[in-house]
Amino acid sequence: MSIDLTVMYAAHDAFRRDLERLGKAAADGTAFTPSVRSGWANFTCQLHIHHTAEDSDLWPRVLRAVEGRPADIALLAEMEAEHARLAPRLDAVDRTLTTESAELPALVHALAGTLDDHLAHEEASALPLIQEVLTPEDWGAFTGRIRRTQGLRGAAVFVPWIVDGIAPADRAAFLGALPPPVRVLNRLFWEPGYRRRGLWGS
Repeated sequence: MSIDLTVMYAAHDAFRRDLERLGKAAADGTAFTPSVRSGWANFTCQLHIHHTAEDSDLWPRVLRAVEGRPADIALLAEMEAEHARLAPRLDAVDRTLTTESAELPALVHALAGTLDDHLAHEEASALPLIQEVLTPEDWGAFTGRIRRTQGLRGAAVFVPWIVDGIAPADRAAFLGALPPPVRVLNRLFWEPGYRRRGLWGS
């Protein structure tokens, strides 16, 4: 049985979308508004949860499964190294948003390039490896780790954040991968609450 990576790909797309929004805000002079700062704070929170769970749970599971396979072990080391390379770029953007520096557009561009390179590498190499060597039970344990970290309060932000502005077909695919009670909660409570926050000025 294959692993359903719908939610993983949707999260990657949401990270890319948020940095596009920040880049646009940096270019048009609205990056220092409260709504954009709130959007950035949510982006960094979601990325931290995502990468921490990968480093502490997902990559170790894959590493155990590829024992004796040097190329795959090297790939997992690259995933962790790419996470580490993102940290100073995230910090630089965070500082610049605080100081309202004119360097922001260039720093956002650098961050977006580094993150997109990592996500593309993960999608091209690491996710197919996950499909090859992990079981659905392994994947369920990993996603369960994220759910426990997020909790119900975090899920109430994560789900509407993912579907914020995405194409109808992608929205349907993502929501279809979630349990029916979660879809009901999102429709009745979570999305309306998320929209009221007005992240990114939406």
